[in-house]
Amino acid sequence: MKQFLAFIRKEFFHVFRDRRTLLIMFGLPVAQIVLFGFALTSEVKDITLTIIDNSRDINTQQLIGKIKSSSYFVVQESTIDYNSIRDSFKKGKAKCALIFPAGFGNDLQHVGKAQVQIITDGSDPNTAKTVVNYITAIMTAYQQEISPSARLPYMIIPEARMLYNEEGNGSLNFIPGVMALVLMIVCTALTSVSVVREKELGTMEILLVSPFKPLMVLIAKAIPYLILSLANFILILVLAVFVLNVGIKGSIVLLFLESMLFIITCLSLGLLISNATNSQQTALLISMMGMMIPTMIFTGFMFPLENMPMPFQVISNVVPSRWYFLIVKAVMLKGLGIEYVWKETLVLLGMTTAALTIALRNFKTRLS
Repeated sequence: MKQFLAFIRKEFFHVFRDRRTLLIMFGLPVAQIVLFGFALTSEVKDITLTIIDNSRDINTQQLIGKIKSSSYFVVQESTIDYNSIRDSFKKGKAKCALIFPAGFGNDLQHVGKAQVQIITDGSDPNTAKTVVNYITAIMTAYQQEISPSARLPYMIIPEARMLYNEEGNGSLNFIPGVMALVLMIVCTALTSVSVVREKELGTMEILLVSPFKPLMVLIAKAIPYLILSLANFILILVLAVFVLNVGIKGSIVLLFLESMLFIITCLSLGLLISNATNSQQTALLISMMGMMIPTMIFTGFMFPLENMPMPFQVISNVVPSRWYFLIVKAVMLKGLGIEYVWKETLVLLGMTTAALTIALRNFKTRLS
């Protein structure tokens, strides 16, 4: 029994001696509780709404006032140009548009029913359906307010339309998120052990006498993983198109190039982790847990970023998968070109350059 207790005591000493183990043991659960407690919610808030009021009567003004007073919507200035709505959707400035036809109030008062068109961004079907439900609920409450008795059968009939996803296929939002998640985790995990493995196996001396420059060594380690990751990307596309019936509306060449850039970004992060750690276990843990949770939470395909507190929205800007997710949705689902995703592309280029520069500096330090 004494030997058993001594062994338990020794294990306690090992745990408290290792700061990384303590960080994983206590820091990770706290971080998860904070993130899941603040970030995850089923509500959709701060929905950017554009309104076209072709009637401009008392009924439309009352309805617009009720929508503005709701905490779910951020109403933009009314516009009269229908084409400007499409530009707002393309640029990501609006998630919903509400169009009142001419004579809305007259039809409501004399005919007893009136129509209104709701246009939403169908590339995110869950959010789009929630937005339609919110507006429908507001109109239903207004209808009951102006027609409390059954003798005045007023009726407002919303006509909903989801751009880029007329059928409401949930896979359209699921596939880009899975692509970002899989490529982020796999690419980072594969390269995170490439350099530290050399140190554990005692073969770092071989790299010391290698005629290659440190940058070329890192590139040579990344190329096999780049090829395998591109093959993985093609497999995901094949499954999306032929199994899940998700069409590619934009340029497949642009999608391939953007995906290659994202893969290079993930490989650079993996090399950075590999050069900053001293064991394969630590590198794998950081690459798997450290990349999986931010990708799931801060990308936007599972939980709307608008619901999160401002500090978490700021943190999401440094997660590469968030920008890749926006690129895939714009190119693959909306059929947009490089003129709409060049900002996201520059962000990924900047992240790749920064990660590769730091990884190269750490690698030179190890070789020296």
